[in-house]
Amino acid sequence: AASEELKAAYRRLCMLYHPDKHRDPELKSQAERLFNLVHQAYEVLSDPQTRAIYDIYGKRGLEMEGWEVVERRRTPAEIREEFERLQREREERRLQQRTNPKGTISVGIDATDLFDRYEEEYEDVSGSGFPQIEINKMHISQSIEAPLTATDTAILSGSLSTQNGNGGGSINFALRRVTSAKGWGELEFGAGDLQGPLFGLKLFRNLTPRCFVTTNCALQFSSRGIRPGLTTVLARNLDKNTVGYLQWRWGIQSAMNTSIVRDTKTSHLTVALQLGIPHSFALISYQHKFQDDDQTRVKGSLKAGFFGTVVEYGAERKISRHSVLGAAVSIGVPQGVSLKVKLNRASQTYFFPIHLTDQLLPSAVFYATVGPLVVYFAMHRLIIKPYLRAQKESIRELEKQRENTATDILQKKQEAEAAVRLMQESVRRIIEAEESRMGLIIVNAWYGKFVNDKSRKSEKVKVIDVTVPLQCLVKDSKLILTEASKAGLPGFYDPCVGEEKSLKVLYQFRGVLHQVMALDSEALRIPKQSHRIDTDG
Repeated sequence: AASEELKAAYRRLCMLYHPDKHRDPELKSQAERLFNLVHQAYEVLSDPQTRAIYDIYGKRGLEMEGWEVVERRRTPAEIREEFERLQREREERRLQQRTNPKGTISVGIDATDLFDRYEEEYEDVSGSGFPQIEINKMHISQSIEAPLTATDTAILSGSLSTQNGNGGGSINFALRRVTSAKGWGELEFGAGDLQGPLFGLKLFRNLTPRCFVTTNCALQFSSRGIRPGLTTVLARNLDKNTVGYLQWRWGIQSAMNTSIVRDTKTSHLTVALQLGIPHSFALISYQHKFQDDDQTRVKGSLKAGFFGTVVEYGAERKISRHSVLGAAVSIGVPQGVSLKVKLNRASQTYFFPIHLTDQLLPSAVFYATVGPLVVYFAMHRLIIKPYLRAQKESIRELEKQRENTATDILQKKQEAEAAVRLMQESVRRIIEAEESRMGLIIVNAWYGKFVNDKSRKSEKVKVIDVTVPLQCLVKDSKLILTEASKAGLPGFYDPCVGEEKSLKVLYQFRGVLHQVMALDSEALRIPKQSHRIDTDG
């Protein structure tokens, strides 16, 4: 904040908390205490040296016992330079979060020598008594997004693949633009060492509230010439939980596909039929979702087509807050038996398909089914349970910390409640002024810990109502909050020390409802078009 902005904010808060503006003795004493706090804050921030120290070291840097953290020989300019360096590092971390990175690592393992051994060919080879397990293919892909404007997003992705010593890679760049509330378009450019340049266009459009269409056109350049491709998908919501899809693909592998997907709280069912050249098949897949804390899912599928039949069954389970572990057994003709292990960790996916045998051997099916269960229960007992136990210990330590700081929290709460009472008259005048020009009205605002994850439904929601304090900060139909914890705002306090907090605001602007949810240290500026609640949807 510039010095003029500091002075303006100081004058505004002085007018709000000046003791002479309140006749009630209790309100007068509360106003005097808050007025003194505002004056102390202004004294710190209006002096360049103390402000530079506070920016880096906080309140403890201003106290006598905290001066050892500041080197006496450093000038305000040097302190400011260090603060700007730390600020750049914070900005880089924030940018990394906004890029939404996604990645997949797939490692194919050939373990057929465990079951399909040709002993007569290896009798004279030393060391042939041990089965050979080798990695025969690998695939790595990564993508990042960069929001350019409120409607434009750039997407950069790349992949590398290798199989039996041969491989290649590709890189793609896409630019997506949201054209309206009903649709968006995307231009794609790509190149690779196995294929030539690629140009693509993708369009999405909501035809009705229950129906949408996606069209993808592509031109692939190669040594054989230009190969065009076109894919169109028409989807319709048949009911609240069911969606029907019709897909037509023309080009290298032309096909027509129809599918119905039903997704409920306890199950997921997919039925699909495809007619194409050369792939034609029928598919049915079912997944049951258990309503437990670990979000356990059991699934099975049957796929039959011109190239054979595949039966697949497996399960997946949440092993930590951000990790899901799954395994599936695939039995097919002529594919044989395979075990597929997958780990999802946040936005990264690690996939390990292990090919066990080319034949339908009961022993391979047995070990592929029992082996992962034994490994999982061993991991659960030796690794996962101790990890969860350590997490519970840290939660208990956090509770103990809260108990130790309960007095301080109570004092902050009393100060916040006093500030809200002192704001009432100012807020009434602000609301009258905003209503007269159809401006910014804070309908409801909450600050604290919101629990949306079903696996954490036992945790208590810890939020406080901050409607009045936020309305008091509205000026000229605008509300601007900087990148700092909201707990320090007038009328706020920290309802859950040491935990992640958010600010949720429901507001009205020009007679239209808007809603936004921001992280505790995230900058917020309202009103914004993107916060508007789409009543049509």
